[in-house]
Amino acid sequence: MTEGRVESASPPPMQGDAGRDGEPRPRRGARTGAVDRMVQIFDHLQETGRPATGYEIARAIGAPVSTVYALTEELVEKRLLDRTAGGALWLGSRLFHYGLAYARDLDLLTVATHEMHELCRKVGETVQICGRDGDDMVVLAMAEGPGHFQITSRVGTRVPLNWTASGRLLVGHLPPAERTALFRRARPSPTGRAETRADVLSDAAAATLAEGLSIQCGESDFAVACIAAPILDAGGACRATISIVVPEGKALSARADYVAAVQASARRIADTLGW
Repeated sequence: MTEGRVESASPPPMQGDAGRDGEPRPRRGARTGAVDRMVQIFDHLQETGRPATGYEIARAIGAPVSTVYALTEELVEKRLLDRTAGGALWLGSRLFHYGLAYARDLDLLTVATHEMHELCRKVGETVQICGRDGDDMVVLAMAEGPGHFQITSRVGTRVPLNWTASGRLLVGHLPPAERTALFRRARPSPTGRAETRADVLSDAAAATLAEGLSIQCGESDFAVACIAAPILDAGGACRATISIVVPEGKALSARADYVAAVQASARRIADTLGW
């Protein structure tokens, strides 16, 4: 792979059009470098959470199949991608080592992960640390409770902000106009219970952050509740959240205990970091 390589200097068709070979093409006048394509490939695999063939990746990111095949071969050689037994592509072992090195320097995640395990031990439920990436909430760390209750989200899971208790907290410190603009892209949840009105979500985000607590029941998954508290920096911005994930019934019956525990954990993380 040569950094900065472009795919074609000639004007390609509009995005979504196909060439004679049926391959998708980027929008007119666009040049996409090798590094950009590499990031698109990694993003696609991370977002879908499953291996994919080179052809599937090319179709998903709107790149020429020949370009994706050539680039992925080089990424496999460098262990940035791996091939499954069936020949599909997945994130490579080298990325894991980069991630470990990055995580070692994240004081917030280090401190929050320690507190997450303490809270999990105390309440006996699944606990998550979540952050924001654009329009999504991302699970940064998770400690599973000892019970039989299982949830579908794992580390790296991305969920629209409007579906989650943490999502509202993570944008509660933003200016009203920015919050409203962000929530105009809100999407309906699988349960149909997540709020999608931008003005309502914007007001709720500010209110939950001011209260230091956000609770959602059944908005992203049926019968699943989340009780979240914000981890605030010195300027009052929500840098991450810590949340307890429980069956909806338990959230109602033991709400006060869960609220007190998760808010105390959020304060301890911020205090430890000097915020």
